[in-house]
Amino acid sequence: MGEFSGWKGDFKGFFLGLRANNNKAYFETHRRQYENEVKAPMLALLADLEAEFGPPHRVSRPNRDIRFSADKSPYKLNIYADVERGGYVALDAEGLVAAGGRYMVEDVQLKKLREAIAADRSGKELVAIVADLRKKGYDVEGQELKRVPPPYPQDHPRADLLRHKRLIYWKRWPVEPWIATSRARERVAKAWRDGAALNEWCAKHMDA
Repeated sequence: MGEFSGWKGDFKGFFLGLRANNNKAYFETHRRQYENEVKAPMLALLADLEAEFGPPHRVSRPNRDIRFSADKSPYKLNIYADVERGGYVALDAEGLVAAGGRYMVEDVQLKKLREAIAADRSGKELVAIVADLRKKGYDVEGQELKRVPPPYPQDHPRADLLRHKRLIYWKRWPVEPWIATSRARERVAKAWRDGAALNEWCAKHMDA
């Protein structure tokens, strides 16, 4: 596998075509394009970043799991991966996304998350981390509840964070010429470095 040098092929055209013709005939006709212009650069990117961020935890398959979905489209309209140390990256027709934090949160972890948010010291640490990420241009999301869950008061000073059921940060970049260069790797790496404090906070307070 060669060093990552960007997505140089027509990945946008591939995904737009798949969006319009989400069927086996289209995918099989363009399978080589998917392997060479979409998947291979993603694997090269992950290999380049492995020394700093750990090996891939998962690289998405092109096929969707449609067993329990009303949408029976057989193929995903993006490719995505996450790594051992908490980074996520995705590519689709619109551009590149880098993210991190905690998306899948089990009940025990959610309880610990809320306890750490409510506690004065750890809660204030998280407020500062979130503020720093937003200042750097990241979206921080996960607020899914309309009301603060019990036993915490509705006027808690960190009520907004207590309404979160997950805690993620992310940034999207539209398709521009840099995506066909090694600069794409630097953007992903910077996003994962910027999220290191959030990942460390989550590991300390949700996994202990």
